Amino acid sequence: MSQTSPAFSNAIPKLGQVGRITLATSGEDALALANLALQLKANKPSQPLVIISANAFDAQRLLEELPYFAPNLSVHLLPDWETLPYDQFSPHPDLISERLTTLYHIAQNACDVIIVPLSTALIRLSPKAFLSANTFMLKKGQKLDIEALRLQCAEAGYHHVTQVISHGEFSVRGGLVDLFPMGSALPYRIDLFDDEIETIRTFDVDTQRSLYPVPEIRLLPAREFPLDESGIALFRSQFREAFEGDPQRAKIYKDVSKGVASGGIEWYLPLFFEQTATLLDYLPANSLLCLHGDLDHSAQQFWREAQSRYRTLAHDAERPILPPETLLIKTEDFFAATHAFARISLSISKTSNNLPALDIERRAEHPLHKLADFIRQFSGRILIVAESLGRRETMHQLFTEHGLAVGICETWADFQASKAHVMLGVSTLHAGVALTDQAQPIAIITEAELYAATVRQQRRREKEKARSTEGMLKDLSELRINDPVVHEQHGVGRYKGLVSIDFGEGETELLLLEYFGEDKLYVPVSQLFLISRYSGGPPESAPLHRLGSGSWEKAKKKALKQIRDTAAELLNLYAQRASRRGHAFTLSLHDYEAFCEGFPFEETPDQLEAIENVIKDMQSGRPMDRLVCGDVGFGKTEVALRAAFVAVMGGRQVAVLVPTTLLAEQHYNNFKDRFAEWPIKIAEISRFRTAKEQKEALAGLEAGNIDIIIGTHRLIQKDVKFKNLGLVVLDEEHRFGVRQKEQLKALRAEVDVLTLTATPIPRTLSMAMEGLREFSIITTPPQKRLSIKTFHTDYSEGIIREAATREFKRGGQVYFLHNEVDTIHSMREKLERILPDARIAVAHGQLRERELEHVMRDFYHQRYNLLLCTTIIETGIDVPTANTIIMNKADMFGLAQMHQLRGRVGRSHHQAYAYLLTDPDRKITVQAQKRLDAIQLMEDLGAGFHLAMHDLEIRGAGELLGDSQSGEMQEIGFHLYSDMLNYAVKQLKAGKEPDLNAPLGVTTEINLHTPALLPTKYCPDVHERLVVYKRLANCVDDDELDNLQEELIDRFGLLPEQGEALMACHRLRIASKAIGVIKIDASDAAIQLQFIPKADIDPMKLINLLQRDKRCRMNGPDKLRITVSFPTIHLRADFVKSILREFI
Repeated sequence: MSQTSPAFSNAIPKLGQVGRITLATSGEDALALANLALQLKANKPSQPLVIISANAFDAQRLLEELPYFAPNLSVHLLPDWETLPYDQFSPHPDLISERLTTLYHIAQNACDVIIVPLSTALIRLSPKAFLSANTFMLKKGQKLDIEALRLQCAEAGYHHVTQVISHGEFSVRGGLVDLFPMGSALPYRIDLFDDEIETIRTFDVDTQRSLYPVPEIRLLPAREFPLDESGIALFRSQFREAFEGDPQRAKIYKDVSKGVASGGIEWYLPLFFEQTATLLDYLPANSLLCLHGDLDHSAQQFWREAQSRYRTLAHDAERPILPPETLLIKTEDFFAATHAFARISLSISKTSNNLPALDIERRAEHPLHKLADFIRQFSGRILIVAESLGRRETMHQLFTEHGLAVGICETWADFQASKAHVMLGVSTLHAGVALTDQAQPIAIITEAELYAATVRQQRRREKEKARSTEGMLKDLSELRINDPVVHEQHGVGRYKGLVSIDFGEGETELLLLEYFGEDKLYVPVSQLFLISRYSGGPPESAPLHRLGSGSWEKAKKKALKQIRDTAAELLNLYAQRASRRGHAFTLSLHDYEAFCEGFPFEETPDQLEAIENVIKDMQSGRPMDRLVCGDVGFGKTEVALRAAFVAVMGGRQVAVLVPTTLLAEQHYNNFKDRFAEWPIKIAEISRFRTAKEQKEALAGLEAGNIDIIIGTHRLIQKDVKFKNLGLVVLDEEHRFGVRQKEQLKALRAEVDVLTLTATPIPRTLSMAMEGLREFSIITTPPQKRLSIKTFHTDYSEGIIREAATREFKRGGQVYFLHNEVDTIHSMREKLERILPDARIAVAHGQLRERELEHVMRDFYHQRYNLLLCTTIIETGIDVPTANTIIMNKADMFGLAQMHQLRGRVGRSHHQAYAYLLTDPDRKITVQAQKRLDAIQLMEDLGAGFHLAMHDLEIRGAGELLGDSQSGEMQEIGFHLYSDMLNYAVKQLKAGKEPDLNAPLGVTTEINLHTPALLPTKYCPDVHERLVVYKRLANCVDDDELDNLQEELIDRFGLLPEQGEALMACHRLRIASKAIGVIKIDASDAAIQLQFIPKADIDPMKLINLLQRDKRCRMNGPDKLRITVSFPTIHLRADFVKSILREFI
């Protein structure tokens, strides 16, 4: 390396000696250490560099930064358990997986750089022998005894589950074994041929589909201690020695004796082994230790904390705990042990990074003047790094616009090889640095310096797979026994489980529903498409129907009449709008970009898409009518602000219509703030304004002096006249009544309309009106696999203290939610008393927006570590290091809101915690209790949607389009209502009158005289079967069925005969829907098709068929009977399909 820092020109210290390095500034450590590691790798290939850092935050930072300077080093971090000493729950399985992988690599001497936070290094580990004895390989082609494997997995601590989702799980189904080994990024599916491994493939956890084959896999143990017989015996005897008294009183003793690893068992690790090891025992003898930062201080602090926790928790007879001395290594012993190694102690003389202020000022004449001055004055070379490729492009455009010539480089090596003065690259560096003490000075500038004021988030977003929202809402996987469901032909009943009955042709699986008066209805699994969850209100009060009484038919007809009118009205409106011309806005990009800069947060992908669509609509000549749905705090207002900006810049007026005076005030302030630097006049009409002010505002509107008017219903009255209205924004649409919407419709035909709403009810409704209005949903829920541990307990200071210390210890931050502005300051005093070491900031909605932004920004930059706030944080910046949220008086929040707030914490590599605290003296209502239970259940689903569904069930579904529907909805349930509306719109569009007797088109009953189901042996889990049945029933064409069939074969193996029959049933169902066949009966002697009375088929085709084929004859007016005998199902199904094709 030509440019090593002079600090490293001295020789690397020998064994047992210590070298000292002092760096001038704090940003240099990653580069210096990378160069050192490369030097070590070049000298003697197997001399690893071990960095022991003072805190977890630095360790994580080095893990991200080192690979940039030296991409071919293998860098591993030994992560912390991230639980406090003596916690009662275990670390996240992903963390244990990462720890075991790193320890395995260290033991195999396969790492170049090992990074360990000191608090992790002080905890005792399992001996090396344990890890090597319990690691085994599986290769393609080797013989494998499934029972032995099952035993081996169970002994290594793997859990047997029905569907493999996280590390340390396995599942055996026939000849398929699914395994998720510790330390592996993906789970594996092993396909056995007899007892030989035929293939090993990875598969995707979310879809459960295979990805690509691999030749072999390595199985690490699933825990850091053995739970086999000898391990348990040793634990029992050592436990009895360690604690006096009756061991049977201790829950942990009883659990381990049964072979159960209960929460927090990691803090009993030494009892499983004769002798524990330390991190230093794992390291090769020639390792070079680098002591990074103030280790003494962190070690003292860690010990103090462990001892104080030991003192508070030590006297519980049911949970005796080991003294810290047996769990941790004494600080002095640890440092003494390091003397056997060569070591370097790294100290930093000053913490600043030598760079002047370089931030870009968007509003200035020359936004880049600080940077340009620095480039002129700095003698050496400069590298500017962006966080991602996309950001690099944006910055490159900005630099070229302002005449800064920069070269582009891909890697650090490219930069060193090149001679260009200023270059632009991509890297994950946290902060910039100027290295002035070498032959050729180098300055590295990151986005942290350039965009010091705006918070860029360092989140690489996963592209979410598009999930079918319909399927998710209709999903029966959540179905529990006794839940109400709607059967399209018989009404609402309760689900009683899956049963198997033999009708003389083999076992068939049926869904059992119970109706009013304990009537029973059995539904074959091939007809699950007739069934959906009932969600018109709370499950207890669902209106059960009596079978065969006609009341259900009446309810359906009544609802359909009404749906027909709704659908017709919608179509009418649509036709009118399509024929009118609207105004096409033009947009100056420069101004628009500057306006967007004022948005202090990062847009979510959906939000960006919604904004793009709105602007596209406004630029097209057709009048826009777009509905934007998004959960609370998903950034709908920003969409409206940007649309308003485009309209006003295009010289038109904007009217913002809101349901309440308070909202009007809030929007008015929001708009004022965002448009403060633009020459735009904003007025508000509501009860907060005097009559005189209102009059002036109206006059200004008519004269065209006012650009944006914000108001309540007062805006749609007769005396309000606009000079040239261009855009109407309707906020919280669901809170307006029918009359007001009528008045708006008069405006709607020419003007662009943007409607914002939050409730999930119109969401499905609008899907049903597909094509009637453009539609954007903003639902970027947090990543799919959240695992936020959620606790619901009574308010207590001890809990708050424990939760906060746990988070501070790993360098994190805490949200404390207290939703009463009046008492927030007295709460602050309480918190200062409970947590003397916390740096507390306060945020609530009554602060000015700029002030609030400052508080949030300081919190983001970790100047505070506890934010005491109201629900204002529902929206806003994601603070990656804040992973604990404490909600005070949690019973006062709505479900969606709790979910939203909980979504503020929980990023990938940290276990996140949510504490719901309720006041022990106040009685919680039944509904609130249900909400708290639901949110605890929903720890790990893609929960947003399911929660909306739960909420719908707890609250009941309100009205959909006006005053009167809610009754019908309550009666027939929400899904059926939206399905019927969907169908009515389709029929009317095609110019047909919806048939009152068949509100959903044709449903075909198919009997192939053979069992059609997935046998229990093939797919053992009842829930899983239900989901598959329902997904089959939701397929609408053959391609979807093919995909599903491939998935089934991939996940469970080849389809058995009954499964083939189930597939055939669904293929026939799809084929016969279009023609109007309501019953197909195909036995081995004859086939009979029954048509609906008004079947839409060509009589000539039928006559031709009867004349041409003598086996066919009519059996009554609507039945066609064909006398043929096909012994196998395949032939039968194919024949029926060929007959159906005759009529198309």
